[in-house]
Order: sequence, then C-alpha cells, then structure tokens
Amino acid sequence: MPKINAFILYTQYEQVVKTIDDLKQSESLRKIYLLVPDLSLPKINGCEMLAIDSVQSSATIRKIAEKSDAEYALVYTKSTVLRLGYFALERLLRIADDSLAGMVYADYYAELDGEKKNNPVIDYQEGSLRDDFNFGSLLLYRSQAMKEAVSRMDADYTFAGLYDLRLKVSQKYPLVHVNEFLYTEIEEDTRSSGQKIFDYVNPKNREVQVEMEKACTQHLKDVGAYLAPKFSPIEFDKGDFEYEVSVIIPVRNRVRTIRDAIVSVLRQKTAFPFNLIVIDNHSTDGTTEAIDEFKNDKRLIHIVPNRDDLGIGGCWNIGVHHRKCGKFAVQLDSDDVYSGEDTLQKIVNAFYAQNCAMVVGTYQMTDFEMNPIPPGVIDHREWTAENGRNNALRINGLGAPRAFYTPVLREVKVPNTSYGEDYALGLNISRHYQIGRVYDVLYLCRRWEDNSDASLDVVKMNGHNLYKDRIRTWELQARKQLKIRN
Repeated sequence: MPKINAFILYTQYEQVVKTIDDLKQSESLRKIYLLVPDLSLPKINGCEMLAIDSVQSSATIRKIAEKSDAEYALVYTKSTVLRLGYFALERLLRIADDSLAGMVYADYYAELDGEKKNNPVIDYQEGSLRDDFNFGSLLLYRSQAMKEAVSRMDADYTFAGLYDLRLKVSQKYPLVHVNEFLYTEIEEDTRSSGQKIFDYVNPKNREVQVEMEKACTQHLKDVGAYLAPKFSPIEFDKGDFEYEVSVIIPVRNRVRTIRDAIVSVLRQKTAFPFNLIVIDNHSTDGTTEAIDEFKNDKRLIHIVPNRDDLGIGGCWNIGVHHRKCGKFAVQLDSDDVYSGEDTLQKIVNAFYAQNCAMVVGTYQMTDFEMNPIPPGVIDHREWTAENGRNNALRINGLGAPRAFYTPVLREVKVPNTSYGEDYALGLNISRHYQIGRVYDVLYLCRRWEDNSDASLDVVKMNGHNLYKDRIRTWELQARKQLKIRN
C-alpha cells in the first residue's frame, strides 16, 4: 500500500516536473502536493497545489500536517531538481518503520556545475539545536509525529516554522540519520565554510534570528533545560594575584603573525599591571625565535610545554595555571591583534561593572593586511543579559575576544581541543554566572589561507559541528540536573 504523501516546493515548472517524474517511479507514493508561493504557475496533472508564503513558515507546516493522511509525509524543501537513488524512498520507509522515527533524513550527493560530490550529514542528538543543522533537503516525517507536534505549535513564525516542527518532533520521537547516499540535490550556495559560518550574525538576518531564538527558548522550557536570568554573584577578591590581567596566546607555527599579536598586547595602556603568557606549542617554523625577539620585555613569559599532547585548550590550561597568571585571563589568537591600546582596560572595566565571570567583546573581520572585509563587525547582538545563556545553546559561537575571571576558569578548566574549547567554556560558565559584553570593536580577526576555519571540506566541517553538538548535549543534560536539584 502507498504510504507517502509528498510535499514539493514548486517555483519553476521545468524543474518540478523532473522531480515529480522521479518521485512517481516509487510504488510507495500516494499523492503529490505542490507548495506554491506563486499561484500563477501552471497546474500539473495529478498534483494538488497548496498556496504558501514560504516553506519555512508555521502556516505552511500546518497545511502540510492537515493534508498528511498517509502514514508518512515526504517534504522536499528545495526548488531545484531532486533525483532519488534506486529504491531510495523504500529505504527511508524501511528505516522509519524499524526505528519508529519521527523524522528520517539521509546523506546525499551535491551537484555543482555538473560535478557530483558526496555530502554526508551528521547524526542528530539532544544538543543539535542549531537552526542551521544540515538535514539535507529531503525529510521524511511520520505523519502522526508531525500532527502531534503541530498540535503544540502555538506561535505563528514566518521563518522558524520548520525549525519549531523539528524541535517539537524531537521531544517525543527520534530523528534518525540514514548514513547512506540516497538522493542528489543541486548545490546553490557555493561560498566557502569560512563565509557561511557568519550567516547567523548578519544584520540582514536579524528578524530570522529573533524567531529562531523564541522557538529554541520554548523548546528548552519544554524539556526542562531553560535557565532564568538569575546568576551567582562574583567576588573579585579570591586569590592573591601579582597581575590584574594576563593575555594568553597559544601558538604553533605562526611566524607570519605572532609578532603583530605580541606588539598589540605590549602596547596596551592600562591603570593596572598586566603580562603576556605565550604558550609556544613546539613550533618548527621560526615562531619560537620570533617570540624570543621580545625577551627583554619582562612582561612576556614564553613557555614551551614539556608535554606533546596539547591542543589549544591544553595550552590555555598551562597559561591559566601558571603562578604568574593574573586575576583575569584574556584571549588573543596568534594570528589576530587587538584593535587599539585600550582593549584590556575596557575588558577589565566590564568585569567590575557587569559583575561577570566572563567577558566577550566585538571584533572586525579583516584580510591579512588588516583591511576590513565582509561580513565586517561581528558583535553578537543575539546575546542578551536576559536570555543569552539559553540562546547560546542555539548559536555556534559567542564572539571575541574572550576573557575570564581566573579563579572560575581554573575551576572549570579548558577542554584540551583545538576547536570549540572556548564555546564549551562559555556554555559552562553561563550556567551559573553572567557573561558580560563589550560592543566596542576590541579585536581584529584576520582571515587568511592558514585560518583553521577558512575553507573546510564537508567531512572536517561535520567533525566540528558534531563536537559542538556534543558540547551542547552535555550542557543540556547538566542544566536539566540543575533544574531538578533546585
């Protein structure tokens, strides 16, 4: 018996006809509905047209749920041609039946300029709260799960309807990844990974982000992980510190940039003593010698660890636990620079004024020569004192430069990784303490060919995203326990 109703975005006649012809090859298909933003498009025999505003809206999701009278609803969210693999729908159905999934998604081939490439996706987990989580464009929902979730959708979103549906389905059903390449879609976004990662802070997307935050916050309330804006106070008299601030720079093989970073620290003008701790992780390209050029400045502490198993986070732990580390530990990456001579002073002022355990600043994207480049200033305005600690579970970063109250950081400790370690700290610290913000540009973030996230292949990007999702999962679990204990 046919078990699937298909819902296909219809914006171009020639492309949707090809998709329909491919779908009709499957005996599992009962009926095809065309999601049509423009009703002037030609009708297609055997298909019912549903007028929609966008495929992402709550109104569209409600229409799909209402028409979902088969066991499953197949939703294709792109307007480009879909090419299904051999018995792909049958395979999706088999996995959905066997796993009792609320939604099933699969790896796919991405075609760009006639070239087809593997595009694996990652497993969904409790912490996969990013609204840009890549499921691919082909989603198979269990109709019962969709209808139940829609019955609890009490907001009318223009942009976050599909996201809201996914969150609500995940509360009661598994979202199952079939790690097999079951279809081909046309890739339209040709930008590098280093460009895509800043989409969520683009001011043009602000209205979208407000909706996504609202949907995610409600989800956290539903699952018992929401935290109200009540924070533990910070007492800044713990410990006996010789220095008010230590700038921490972990570095390995950055001979082209390390001098600029060091100079930007040493030229700081402050009302307090500060130092610079450089953890040189066994550089081999002349970085060590470049650091030694500043050895006559007593504020510089140059450490080459005895260990050979340290990532960026491990190097941070070396610096933070050094006996000369100051009351506040301030981040600087080895290929970036502070924007002015007052960065450290502004950060310390923020700690005391906002009574926080961590401060995050604002940065300007630049090229290697430190000329401004798009997307420009990254200020993370999505962070608010009222809801930042919750919204942080949805977004993929918190901004820079980051600074920490050293006693808290020594207690928490930094994960010994070279990606996501700062994000993990922000989530952990925000569980209990306020995170302060400085919206002046404090930092120039240089984008060049050796940046760790300048242009990642899909496998590397998936690894990063999987780890950050795992960080979020652990944090969700911790916050649920915190709510239960309280």
